[in-house]
Amino acid sequence: MRPARALIDLAALRHNYRLAREVTGARALAVVKADAYGHGAVVCARALEGEADGFAVACIEEALELREAGIRAPILLLEGFFEASELELIDAHDFWCVVHSAWQLEAIEQARPSKPLTVWLKMDSGMHRVGFFPQDYAAALARLKALPHVAKVVLMSHFSRADELDCPRTEEQVAAFQAVREVAGQGHEVSLRNSPGILGWSEVPSDWVRPGIMLYGATPFEQAHPLADQLRPVMTLESQVISIRELPAGEPVGYGARFIADRPVRVGVVAMGYADGYPRHAPDGTPVFIDGKPSRIIGRVSMDMLTVDLTDLPAAGLGSRVELWGPNVPASDLAARCGSIPYQLFCNLKRVPRVYSGE
Repeated sequence: MRPARALIDLAALRHNYRLAREVTGARALAVVKADAYGHGAVVCARALEGEADGFAVACIEEALELREAGIRAPILLLEGFFEASELELIDAHDFWCVVHSAWQLEAIEQARPSKPLTVWLKMDSGMHRVGFFPQDYAAALARLKALPHVAKVVLMSHFSRADELDCPRTEEQVAAFQAVREVAGQGHEVSLRNSPGILGWSEVPSDWVRPGIMLYGATPFEQAHPLADQLRPVMTLESQVISIRELPAGEPVGYGARFIADRPVRVGVVAMGYADGYPRHAPDGTPVFIDGKPSRIIGRVSMDMLTVDLTDLPAAGLGSRVELWGPNVPASDLAARCGSIPYQLFCNLKRVPRVYSGE
């Protein structure tokens, strides 16, 4: 059996969720959209259900998967519904629903659910993707509050640059939100803080927080941060050395001869490639750990294999364990080297079986 696999530490997942709650004192929706960022939504939700205040997903298909797996906690649809007909499923399965556009608001006004709905009303405070503009927000809230079949409205927005701790944009967005909130009234719960907001913006009000990338143990920041340093990586991507080559100086390795040996080199071939989700553009020198010791990638990553330098690791050989990312190789560091982000690394994972621990 091919040795590539992703080890998922559910105890670390719970640790990171608890950190989000502890540092904010708020209720927290664990964001498990995109198959829990590649970690497995059903298993992760089951691991958290005993203590999570609820979950957040992108769409109703993801929410239905959790309900069908027996998850009974609240589930928020972060993009709301895409067709008015979905409101029947929202009603039947007790989903919470984001409303971010006028047509969704109109559909809810026309709906006749069997029980009152919980709606999260989204403001575009500066992200400029979806949400009601500030000048339209209070009127949208008033329309929802006037509906007998809407039980509760949570006020929310989303930050565009909270991962940049010295950027004033987050403060500008909070100010825009608070100005409208004063007009709309203070008697509503608020949700503003995503992962960087939780870790880096303690003064921002939030009755509900939405931990996403931090839940999986990756920092949203480019620089070190004391709270982010407390996160525990949930996923370790690993494989094994499956072949060894001894090459003299001057010989190339891999497609395009990107790497040319400047000394006699011992090359290890690893069962891992871009078809597994490892970034093809990882440069020479990208760190890996082999049997717990640091090494590096040499040569281009191919579809099913990559090559590493074993020259200074005489004890390494066939079957040696290779950590591609995890506790020793932070996904955020790898992503930075590859011009990517840890979100993309996790979500791009495929073909690799997941092995769970800490259940």
